Amino acid sequence: MKYVGLSKQVQRNNINSFLLLLVFPLLLLAMFYAFFFFTGDQTTEDANSYFIRVMPFVLIGVGIWFLIAWAGHTAFIRMATGAKPLERKENKKVYNLLENLCISQGMAMPKLYIIDDDSLNAFASGIDQRSYSVSLSKGIIDKLNDEELEGVIAHELTHIRNRDVRVLIISIVFVGVFAFLAEMAFRSLRFAGSGRRSSKDEKGSGAIILIAIAVTAVAYLISVLLRFGISRKREYLADAGAAEITKKPYALAAALRKISGDPMIEAVESRDVAQLFILNPKLSAHKSASWDNIFSTHPPVEKRIALLEQFV
Repeated sequence: MKYVGLSKQVQRNNINSFLLLLVFPLLLLAMFYAFFFFTGDQTTEDANSYFIRVMPFVLIGVGIWFLIAWAGHTAFIRMATGAKPLERKENKKVYNLLENLCISQGMAMPKLYIIDDDSLNAFASGIDQRSYSVSLSKGIIDKLNDEELEGVIAHELTHIRNRDVRVLIISIVFVGVFAFLAEMAFRSLRFAGSGRRSSKDEKGSGAIILIAIAVTAVAYLISVLLRFGISRKREYLADAGAAEITKKPYALAAALRKISGDPMIEAVESRDVAQLFILNPKLSAHKSASWDNIFSTHPPVEKRIALLEQFV
């Protein structure tokens, strides 16, 4: 395989991710078009007519959803993880590690947070310079040596430098739209037979709901697969970026090995937030050979460690 430099890989991955993100709104519109087509007289003219009338309202609704999520994502992530600010006076070692790495890369220093959990994990988040942050669990601070912790922080800084966190947050917002619509379709099925309706009306409404469930379920599955395509490749790039920054790939490999033994952050219940972490805390670290790995937001930790150890 021909070697491609890190900067070239980042550029290529950003372009691919941008194209993937364009697919999300197109997928949403295609979902509504499919719904109108299958619930109407199955003629293109009827589907086009309904679609043109409804499309502006769909786009406005999604736009409002997106703006609310964009503005409130920082508070939501902090609530979902229990992260709290970590000041220099509380832990000079960690603060200095982050500051020195930022100086070496000419980066503005992101906010630093700590998660009060003895498990080992970390993540970066934010969409711009004001909201960029790095969060570390209490366990990862206490149980990693300085070189290993430096590698983890460098990994998260690479996500910020490569704008991975922005792309992931955008993808989370869009997938959330499909998840909400799918949930609404399923909930509607419960009440399909409620109220005073004729048998014919009940059958008609039931058929429409079943079509809605099928269409939203397919769209949701496609959106999740697109999100996986965005997040999995970027973990490899962040590992490579951390190795380049610290010149110590062995340190990050050792850190990943320790983290894989206990990545479960108890406060994290949202699968969307879980994908931001260096290892997904909602999944076992030992599923590389299982069916579940196909739907994992992260590549197998064993492969990541093996790639890093090639440069030792």
